[in-house]
Amino acid sequence: MAYDFDLYVIGAGSGGVRSARFAAGFGAKVAVAESRYLGGTCVNVGCVPKKLLVYGAHFAEDFEQSAGFGWSLGEADFDWATLIANKDCEINRLNGIYRNLLLNSGVTLHEGHARLIDPHQVEVNGQRYTARHILIATGGWPQIPDIPGREHAISSNEAFFLKELPKRILVVGGGYIAVEFAGIFHGLGADTKLLYRGELFLRGFDGAVRKHLQEELTKRGLDLQFNADIERIEKQADGSLKVTLKDGRELATDCVFYATGRRPMLDNLGLENTGVKLDKRGFIEVDEQYQSAEPSILAIGDVIGRVQLTPVALAEGMAVARRLFKPEQYRPVDYNMIPTAVFSLPNIGTVGLTEEQAREAGHNVQIFESRFRPMKLTLTECQERTLMKLVVDAETDKVLGCHMVGPDAGEIVQGLAIALKAGATKRDFDETIGVHPTAAEEFVTMRTPVAG
Repeated sequence: MAYDFDLYVIGAGSGGVRSARFAAGFGAKVAVAESRYLGGTCVNVGCVPKKLLVYGAHFAEDFEQSAGFGWSLGEADFDWATLIANKDCEINRLNGIYRNLLLNSGVTLHEGHARLIDPHQVEVNGQRYTARHILIATGGWPQIPDIPGREHAISSNEAFFLKELPKRILVVGGGYIAVEFAGIFHGLGADTKLLYRGELFLRGFDGAVRKHLQEELTKRGLDLQFNADIERIEKQADGSLKVTLKDGRELATDCVFYATGRRPMLDNLGLENTGVKLDKRGFIEVDEQYQSAEPSILAIGDVIGRVQLTPVALAEGMAVARRLFKPEQYRPVDYNMIPTAVFSLPNIGTVGLTEEQAREAGHNVQIFESRFRPMKLTLTECQERTLMKLVVDAETDKVLGCHMVGPDAGEIVQGLAIALKAGATKRDFDETIGVHPTAAEEFVTMRTPVAG
């Protein structure tokens, strides 16, 4: 049978665009359908605009600390509308870049909602197209729990487009999105509370990292409330919100922001017309080569619920393109030693095993830790401290994990991720000459283990 396309990609996010571009570069006839915005979550309502807001939130501290270096500033004034307008301009520019990347690669772009008609056919804007392979890369969507008054709450999707900065905001959740946005709103001057139903946020991160960040955020005046969950939200006559917690307490706020998880975006996708199966969590079930139970349909990125990070979706998209159209270049994605950052204030950077994971895996571990006040702050009143931690296998000397809380943690850990990926030992770290004076050199000067 002759198909209209060799590969039809549903979703023009990071993974979908990467797969489409490279498949076209390998000589395949490719189309992409996108119903919302080019670039997906990351570019439009995720990593990119979020980090721009993080930069904006950091200036209040910079202004305050500048006095120690001889600067005398007038009273600073922040305008939310300006930040959002400039953010929108940058996102529009990136949308254009994604469009050009696709079109210049020879990919056909269909702007509309794609629905599966059968295992080899999709319908977009009333037109039907056939494809040898169909790749689902539709990403995820934020979830707000089904509680009374949920219609009064917002998610990360809406947070980027608020007309004004709320005077009071209640952020609900304990993952990286909640922690990052709590830091953003607090840094920009909103009265911010972070509510999490568990004992401590950032479950799955190293225990020392979680505790250290809690201490630093508390120092900054962020109101952290653990073991707290919302029963209902009620809108008041003046437009404010009354939030009743499950323990009976009542909180008054102007905005409730939920960051309590994301679901796969499979709405009206037509999966019922295929043999695609979902796992217990509702994500598309795929094998090691991203093939679903329907042989012609593949899936990558957040929609499969593995590691929900943009660079991982990019790697998965590349792997699919190579396997299908350039098999001699195919390499499976290695999910070990994936570095990640949390753009909280201060930042977290991490790669490899946490101390808890290493012990659970049976390693005899040595822990190296350093906590210090960054050099930049020595001329200021700021008492922020940086944490650096290495998890080492005592028997092989191999560095199993590297963790940091402090300025530019993500930038520093990216380089260390290469070392850990290459199998670096603690001796390799010790014999590496540091760059002085930097915070990063602390990773190669820690000599005495703090725990065994």
